[in-house]
Amino acid sequence: MNFFGEGLALGHYLALGAALFCISVAGIFLNRKNVIVLLMSIELMLLAVNVNFIAFSRHFGDATGQVFVFFILTVAAAEAAIGLAILVTLFRNRGTINVGDIDSLKG
Repeated sequence: MNFFGEGLALGHYLALGAALFCISVAGIFLNRKNVIVLLMSIELMLLAVNVNFIAFSRHFGDATGQVFVFFILTVAAAEAAIGLAILVTLFRNRGTINVGDIDSLKG
């Protein structure tokens, strides 16, 4: 028995990807103050896209979607590392990571 199982169709994985994407969009729109939650919502959005790529790749028997997932995971890891480094620097300089206080950095 493989990862996709016998009883799960392509629609199940697309529904999972859509649910993850909707949760991440809701996280971005409902929470605009905490930068860490915004970064986590963006990561969840990338995960939803990855689930869809893997599902279509498996459904059509083509490895192209899996290659795209590899590159998306690489970009997501770099985004997380750079984003957290920026947050640590902002917290050291400003003492807060609230988005409203970061807007005061405008020139």
